[in-house]
Amino acid sequence: MFRFSADRFPVFLVLLLSTLDFTMYFMVDNIWLLLIYLLVMIIPKGIICAWNHHHQHTPTFFWKPLNRLLEFFYALHTGATTNLWVLHHVLGHHRNFLDQSSDESAWQRKNGKAMNEFEYTLSIAFTAYFRGFQVGRKFARVQYDFVLYSLLTLSGLILLSWFNFVPAMILFILPMIISLFFTAWVTYDHHSGLETGDQFLASYNNINRLFNILTGNLGYHTAHHFNQGLHWSKLPELHAKIKYQIPPDLIRNAVFVIAET
Repeated sequence: MFRFSADRFPVFLVLLLSTLDFTMYFMVDNIWLLLIYLLVMIIPKGIICAWNHHHQHTPTFFWKPLNRLLEFFYALHTGATTNLWVLHHVLGHHRNFLDQSSDESAWQRKNGKAMNEFEYTLSIAFTAYFRGFQVGRKFARVQYDFVLYSLLTLSGLILLSWFNFVPAMILFILPMIISLFFTAWVTYDHHSGLETGDQFLASYNNINRLFNILTGNLGYHTAHHFNQGLHWSKLPELHAKIKYQIPPDLIRNAVFVIAET
């Protein structure tokens, strides 16, 4: 069922949190308890964004319907529906990250000056779905699933809101919005300030053990761009092989911050 056994525990945790969300939805009406839960879950749901990213690079299951079901729960946590990051990130950013004029996650303005962290976050979050759709013009099948399952997710949210509006807003809709902005914010430090045509000079890396446990080795970012189809569990091994090509100042060790630009 699983393509890689390493995905079993992360998926278990994601579905456990989904079960907890729906338990709260059906059993708790106290708005203050719901708001406290929202605040407590901001960081866990933010971390789930990294695992959704990995899934959209390398689908978790062999059977497509299971992947689509998992993506529905990922969407409720992260605000990113089926194939959004496949289009925006896999088929967009990864192909264009060395060219700021084309990069879907560009950290430069059109005039060539670097955006600050706040500007970048707003730019990426507000345009994510539009840019994903634009990339999809070249990939009709991927775009079709993106639109279809985005509409199905929206229908699910409408149904949840119709049945019980306040819990639906606090437990699902607001976390989706927050997580989408959180995703944009944490990606600022991946490449910002690194204008180069050399892929080994274009990414900051974070070798901190805790950071990589929480994010599925996302700190090995040069390795991830070097072979974006490689499963997350194999990135440390690839990093070890190519790290001699990465300048030492692009390799950091920090729990929360990869780079300062």
